[in-house]
Parts: sequence; C-alpha cells; structure tokens
Amino acid sequence: MVVTEEIGVPSWDLYELSIPCTVFGKPQPDLADPWYELRLCGTGSPGADAAEEPFGLSVRTRYGLDDLVGADTVIVPSVPDACVEEGAPLPPGLVDALRAAHAAGARMVSLCNGAFALAEAGLLDGRRATAHWQHTTQLAARHPRVQVDDSVLYVDDGDVLTSAGLTAGLDLCLHLVRRDLGAHVANQLARRMVVPAHRPGGQAQFIDLSVPVTDDAGLGPVLQWARERLDQPLTVADLARRAMLSPRTLHRRIQAATGTTPLQWLLNQRLARAQSLLESTDLPVEKIGELSGLGTANNLRHHFLKQVGVSPSDYRRAFPRSAPDVREVPSTRSA
Repeated sequence: MVVTEEIGVPSWDLYELSIPCTVFGKPQPDLADPWYELRLCGTGSPGADAAEEPFGLSVRTRYGLDDLVGADTVIVPSVPDACVEEGAPLPPGLVDALRAAHAAGARMVSLCNGAFALAEAGLLDGRRATAHWQHTTQLAARHPRVQVDDSVLYVDDGDVLTSAGLTAGLDLCLHLVRRDLGAHVANQLARRMVVPAHRPGGQAQFIDLSVPVTDDAGLGPVLQWARERLDQPLTVADLARRAMLSPRTLHRRIQAATGTTPLQWLLNQRLARAQSLLESTDLPVEKIGELSGLGTANNLRHHFLKQVGVSPSDYRRAFPRSAPDVREVPSTRSA
C-alpha cells in the first residue's frame, strides 16, 4: 500500500489508510492460511518537519516506492489534498512506480481520491472508474480519457479497481478478499468487522440501502420476519399486518428507515439472498430464483442485470466457492 503523506497526515485521510491495514494487515489463519502480507510503502517527505505540520502525525514506513514492483496488488488509498484541489504534482517517483508495478503484473487498486494517482499514471485511460463523488468532476475534467462514473461504490475492471470514498473503500477491499479467497472467507471477515458482508459495486453512492437513515428499532422484528420468508410471496399488506400498522404508516416508516420503499427493500433483500446462493452453492439459477423469491430464472436475470449490472452466471464466475457445497438451504423461519 502506498503512503503518500508520511508526515502531517490529515486526520480525515486516516480512515482510508486504515482500511487496507485492517482487512489485509491482520493475519486470519483460521480463515485462510497463508493470509495476505501487507507492506506500507512510503513516498518520503524530505525536509518536512512534523512539528510544523498542523496535524503533527507521522507514519514511518519500512518500504519505499521501489518495493511496489513485485507486489501482487498495489493499493493507493489517497493522495494529498493539494494534488486534487490545487493540481499540485504527485509525490516524486510515484507515477513511475505505479506504471512499473502494473507493467510487472500487479493488480492496481485505488480508494477515494487515490484514483488521481492511477489516472496520472495512465492506468485508467479507456477504463470505467470512480472516486468519491465530490472529486469525480475534477477527475473527469483532468483526465478526459477516463470513463468516470460518479454513481457507484466501486468499479472492478479486472486488473484495475477503483472505489468511492470512505466506507466504499472497505466494500472494495472486502470484494478483493471475496475474489481471492471466496465468499465464505469474505463473509466471515465482514462479520468480525461488524459490517455488511457484501454491497455490490453498482449500488449508488448517494443512497445506502443497507444502512438505516434513521433509527427505528420497532421495524427490526418485522424486517427480520420478512428476511426469513423471502421464498414466499410477500406484500406490503403482509408486512403491515405483521407490524400491526396500516400499509400507509408502514410505507412511511420503512421509507424513513431505509431510504427506499417497502417493495424496493424486499427486492434488495431478495437480490442479496440470490447473491449469497450464487456465491456459496452450485444450485441452478432456476432454484435460486425460487429460493430468493424472485421467481423464474428469467425474472432473476432481469433484476440481476438491472440492479447488479451482470448476469447471475457472470456473477457466479466472479466469485468461485471456497466454502463446502450447500445443496439445501435450511429454513430459519419462526412463528
């Protein structure tokens, strides 16, 4: 991982810096052995004095930019604000080091405004990419050959991946674990981190459907009840009856709590169930459509292409199973 500001690191950049350290830096031998080996590679700040910096925080790294060549994956979590806001040059040697690492076969990853470094190195030319929505206009203007998408959480373009800001960087790092080690390992790691196991990259930056916008603990039981019955026909009236609310009141409260309508919330849950089954079983698409409540295989494909951006078959190929085969999905329903 590239550390572009070793001295005077702004406090708001620490989040993106810590995400790869948390995901890849701590061994998880019970999940996968060997785990990743993470190396922090600094760009250096000659002549800088930490005492003169407004934040006074320094990060000392054992490795430098020359160590990027030979890495399997290179992550740029951020670049200095001045490089984004004022067009200041990137740290000396960084662009050449990124190009050399990519030429040597490294998978290149950026979080938030780290995309500016990949773009400057020409690694995003002709590719679809993203960054935090506050910076995408500048990224597109400065690098017109990049197909900037400001609406998604992250973009996986094979050997080059980019994410939006803050927690979207965590989504992308978990996506990498899922690609490398399988859905089971990624899901268990997410559980340890107490975060959603998977938010698809195509999900919008602006509305997070997996996290409540407001606290409404009273909805918890009825939403859980619905999750346990996704393979059954469910209507807003069914949910309202279970919650002992009128359909109009339920609609208003779910809209406030999730940022979406009850029917869209149900669709999101069904898609999440289908994703989990595609990742962890070899069940046919027809059966997955039935178990997720999406009905026919054609209906599943329609919603998958529209919401996730790929077909169920392509999604399954992207996430090969590492967990034992699950041919039957046990019921967890309760009265």
